[in-house]
Amino acid sequence: MQLNITHLPSLPTLIQTFGYPLVWSIVFAESGLLVGALLPGDSLLFVAGFLCSVPNTPLNIWVMTFGCFVAAFLGDSFGYYFGKKWGRQLFDKPDSKIFKKKHLLMAEEFFERQGKVALILARFMPFVRTFAPIVAGIAAMRYRTFIQYNLLGGFVWAVGLSFLGYFIGGAIPPEQLDRYLIPITLSIMFISLSPSIFHLWKARQDRE
Repeated sequence: MQLNITHLPSLPTLIQTFGYPLVWSIVFAESGLLVGALLPGDSLLFVAGFLCSVPNTPLNIWVMTFGCFVAAFLGDSFGYYFGKKWGRQLFDKPDSKIFKKKHLLMAEEFFERQGKVALILARFMPFVRTFAPIVAGIAAMRYRTFIQYNLLGGFVWAVGLSFLGYFIGGAIPPEQLDRYLIPITLSIMFISLSPSIFHLWKARQDRE
């Protein structure tokens, strides 16, 4: 389960305390580092945008959104190069219990058929978005193709969720922000987790 579930009440405080560097660092890590799969993503952007709407806040929605977009792009690029440089070696290990050659072949086939669309859709799926650029690198997807859809997916994700939080926050009276922030964020988390849960369920049904 993601960290934003257990630490949700402190997330707004952390963002207000550490500001842009914290948000951008988490976005980068979640986009391209294996450990980033455990970090908040959708809810982080939503809460960050929400807090940008608070009166007298030092956070600016345009600066926040642009930084998140750049961090997502750089994180994905790092994940791509990591997969391209070291990923295939991991899959080729004969005694590996986690990385197997058949998984690489499945990834190559997947990106050959659906890679372009998958890179965009993966942005909105927790866990999947962390591994998508790594798998793209392992599968030797053309970097030009990867960059194009990485930019598009990162832009839609960063702008969409940040401004969703910003506009919802702006529509709520300032004195009621605390009352609505956590319930709305929990809803965002549930919606963002739903596709991943569905795909896990479908994969299990197919195996059975």
